[in-house]
This record gives sequence, C-alpha cells and structure tokens, in this order.
Amino acid sequence: MHITFVCTGNTCRSPMAEGLFKKIISEKNIGGVTCSSCGIYAFPGDSATPEAIKAAGESGADISAHRSRAFSQYIAYETDLFVCMTQGHSLAIKSVAPDADVIVLGGGIADPYGGDDDVYSSCVAKIQYHLEILSDLIIMKIVPFSQSDVERIASIEKECFSAPWSEDSIRSELSNENAHFLVAKAGDNVLGYIGVHEIVGEAYIANVAVSKKYRRFKIASALLAQAESGAKERGCLFITLEVRKSNAPAISLYEKRGYTVRGERKNFYSDPTEDGIIMTLDLG
Repeated sequence: MHITFVCTGNTCRSPMAEGLFKKIISEKNIGGVTCSSCGIYAFPGDSATPEAIKAAGESGADISAHRSRAFSQYIAYETDLFVCMTQGHSLAIKSVAPDADVIVLGGGIADPYGGDDDVYSSCVAKIQYHLEILSDLIIMKIVPFSQSDVERIASIEKECFSAPWSEDSIRSELSNENAHFLVAKAGDNVLGYIGVHEIVGEAYIANVAVSKKYRRFKIASALLAQAESGAKERGCLFITLEVRKSNAPAISLYEKRGYTVRGERKNFYSDPTEDGIIMTLDLG
C-alpha cells in the first residue's frame, strides 16, 4: 500500500506528514506500507521550509532532504490512498483522478506557512495525532473478543453509553455459548466492538460502539458487516437491534445497511428516558 500526502506547495504540511508517518510505521513495525508527498501547486525541487524541518525534527522526523513534487497523473497511478490536508486538495485530486481513494486528514490541517515556531509545532502535533489514528486504521482487524479485551471494551462502553456494561457483565459473555462478540483491533488497541446474541435462528445486537477517537472511519459499518455475515453463516434468518429515537447518525447507518423499522419500545432507554426504535435486517 502506498500513501501520498498532499498539500498546496509540498514544503510544509505534506512533507511533515510524510516524515512523521515514516517514523510511525517504522516504530510500529508496519510492513507493506510506504509513503510520499506532493503538492497541488508545488514548484518541483523546493526544500521544506526551515520551520517545517525544525518542527518535524523536534518530533523525531528528519525531512531536511525533502524536495517538492507537483501532483500528476503518474503520482495518481502509483498511489493507493491520498491523504489531503484540506477538502480543496481532495477536490483537486478527484478532478484529475475521479476513482482515487482520498481522505482529508483530521477534517483539515491549516497551513502554517508564514507562522512562527509555535504555529509549526502546533501543526505538527495535530498532524501526528491524526497519523496515529491513520496507522491504527491501516492495521485494523476484526476478530472475536478475548479476555484481554474486556477492560478496553468497558472503557468504550463508558465513553458511549449513559448506562454502560460493567467489566463483569462483558467478561461473562466469554462463557455464553449464544454470544458472538467481535472487536476491531489495531495491535492490542480496541477501536470498537459489537456484541450479538443468537438464539434459535435469530440474532440480536446487544451493543455496537466505537471509541470517540476512531469514529467517522466506517468502523461501525465494518463491525456490522462481519456480524451480519457470521449470523447468516450460522443460519440466522434476521438480525435486529434497538436504537434511541433521537440517534439520527446511528439510524442513518443502519438504514444504509438495509435495516428497516419494525416497531418501537416505549421508554426503553433511561438517563434520559427515551423510546427505542426496533430495526431489523432480513438475512434469508
């Protein structure tokens, strides 16, 4: 997999991102991943700015040998994933390579050009934070949960729900023959999980949750897809769940996956009290 980081002139943000990401994948021993950078309006051969070299160096990334490149169709051909610094850069990539896989890092990284050392340091900190997330997403796997995941799942429960499951409740599912719990993991880090109970050909989703840091990366959808596939393979005819009536993002996700509303449960939720919508996906 080759990742190309993209900014405007390829002298500040994208070379800092390239240098920092090379450091991250080396430290995490992530194989099969390489990266480079380019600029939408870059002048080929420019060095990174002195401030960028200094800020990246303070975070352990040496970009002193960097030379800028202008975005081209050749770069599009060799790239599996473009990581852009703004939505504008993303649109520029798509105008040339409409089928390219493109994301915007952290929702957008402001240009530090012309700023002082503090501005550059702040930029590096934001880039590094979101690159750590990106590196976890790249190596993420969905696997059955184990004893070592219980504490982290409980932590995610506390992040996401007003009435979270306790560690003991989660741990008890390890010995429940009707339980099929999956975790999205990057190394030892649990990013999200889904819990399903299957009884006489019917699958019930108890919980699906993703840590706040890793939301908006389709992890919940990936967990649902694997849970649905597993339930179908085990002979379940449908898979169903309850969701708060006010939880529009979750309802939208379920609808996109083909779930439909089958009923309501009055005052199903507490803290605050709210009706629960029953949504079901037929697997037959």
